[in-house]
Amino acid sequence: MNDSWITDWPPSTRWPHYTRANAGEVLPTPASPLGQQFTWDRGICLGWRNGYVRGGCTTLDEYTDSPPAACGFFGGYFYINLSNVRMQGARNPLLTVEQLDLAFFGEHPDVPPYVADPRDERTDLAPYILERMGWVTSTTTWPEIDDEKAQTKALRANRPDLSTLTDAELVARARSTQPMLAKLFESHTVSSGSSGIAPGILAAVGQAIGDPNIAMTLLAGIGEVDSAEPNFALWDLSRMVRASSDLTEIFDAGVPGVLGRLSAVAAAGSRDAEVFLQAGREFLAEYGSRGPNEWEMSADTWETNPEIALAALDRIRLQSNEESPRLRNAKRAEERERLTAEVRVKVAAFGSDELSGNLEAALVAGHQMGFRERTKTNIIRAVHEGRMVFRELGRRHAEAGDIADAGHIFMLLDDELEPFVADPRSLRQELADRAVGWARLWELEPPFFIQDGNVPPLSQWAKKGPSQAAQAVVGDVLTGVAGCPGIVRGIARVILDPADPFALEPGDIMVAPLTDPAWTPLFMAAGGVVVNVGGQISHAIIVSRELGLPCVVSVTDATDRIPDGALIEVDGDVGRITVLEVPA
Repeated sequence: MNDSWITDWPPSTRWPHYTRANAGEVLPTPASPLGQQFTWDRGICLGWRNGYVRGGCTTLDEYTDSPPAACGFFGGYFYINLSNVRMQGARNPLLTVEQLDLAFFGEHPDVPPYVADPRDERTDLAPYILERMGWVTSTTTWPEIDDEKAQTKALRANRPDLSTLTDAELVARARSTQPMLAKLFESHTVSSGSSGIAPGILAAVGQAIGDPNIAMTLLAGIGEVDSAEPNFALWDLSRMVRASSDLTEIFDAGVPGVLGRLSAVAAAGSRDAEVFLQAGREFLAEYGSRGPNEWEMSADTWETNPEIALAALDRIRLQSNEESPRLRNAKRAEERERLTAEVRVKVAAFGSDELSGNLEAALVAGHQMGFRERTKTNIIRAVHEGRMVFRELGRRHAEAGDIADAGHIFMLLDDELEPFVADPRSLRQELADRAVGWARLWELEPPFFIQDGNVPPLSQWAKKGPSQAAQAVVGDVLTGVAGCPGIVRGIARVILDPADPFALEPGDIMVAPLTDPAWTPLFMAAGGVVVNVGGQISHAIIVSRELGLPCVVSVTDATDRIPDGALIEVDGDVGRITVLEVPA
């Protein structure tokens, strides 16, 4: 194996530390060459830089690398530039690097220590940072990202019949999304960088009043979380199945082939099947961009493979009506309002205007968590439109014999798109060879941290294989980061792929390596959530808080250590999992 991949970046000398934390939730697999260069190098990463500058913590002249060193790709794997992120703590007079690290890593033991660089000191930026802090703690609406939501929805609604476009027209349509990706990610960078402010302030307020859990309770049930919206739509579809004998019989036969059976039963006169299929088409038009690896253009989504969504729906249909996500969210929101009033009383008893002001500022800043999910959803819609263009391009040229496989279109480099259109067969063997090399990257275990710009050659990366972590036994206690309060007991179900959740029964504890929006529907079928990775503002925590599910994240090797089928207790108040019984 070569010691680097064809699209790898050189590490930054200015900001030399990188991490897979949070990055593993975004791109768990190696990026395809086209997926990386088209989506990230020429789109998202430019917006990332602009968002950091807009946030006030850096200036444009500091980004001398190309692409800008807000992130990085090594061995095809996506990394966040930790050194750059830390500027938000090093330069913000109200935050520390330690607080920032906690939000990203929890208590991860291998976090590289922060070593100050003289260039980190930028007192001239303090006014801009404080201006942003003032905006975060006073803003409850953000029309800019609402407009971007409308733009990305219109992009999908106005999608032409791609099969009628010429190759050049297809590439032009895809190219039109690149400036959009940059602008959308600029907004996302601002919202994402601001999402840790509310938990940080609330943690300080909680410490002052002797209640360390208020950050979890007061940020639950905030509502208008776009990544949770598909939950409600899938729930409605699941109720259709649950209420219909025709639909129940079809799903009882298994998810594989379910669409064909639905169509056959609808053609035979089943009104329930006909209505369900129409509702399903509307669902895919609205949410089809979502999927298990949605940031990677070569990956399937709900639109390209509807059975992924149907597999989740098959689990959700087993839940009783009382488990409605709307009811759960309303209950959590009601509890949040009650607890907010109680915390206000406790804070007022201290007689400190500053403490009261901090509490109110944090409650407003909590809106950034909803903004973050909206900006993320906006980006995914734009990524998906590029995906659909390139899938069509791959399909037609595979049929013509110009490429060996339709998926080989994603082995192109960004600069090769127009030459490929001019002479589609010229890269046939090159793309096939790249596909073989790319497949080898999937076998590698990327280092969790890259320190001081020292990227180990790929020949030295460990191969993925059985975990060496010892399985827990009765009485063992695993610890992580408390995500959503509450204590629940249930059967642990280790789910490694959201497209294969069939062991998950109502009330089970879902134990997952990570979660992204494609996992969100499975939260409705679970009684609690445990995740290997994630920090205080990770996706699993945000969704768990919306649904009122006890949740613990950053539980190292949870999917390997917790035996599938074990009875466990999840304590979301303190971040603890206790093994009560193990299968014989």
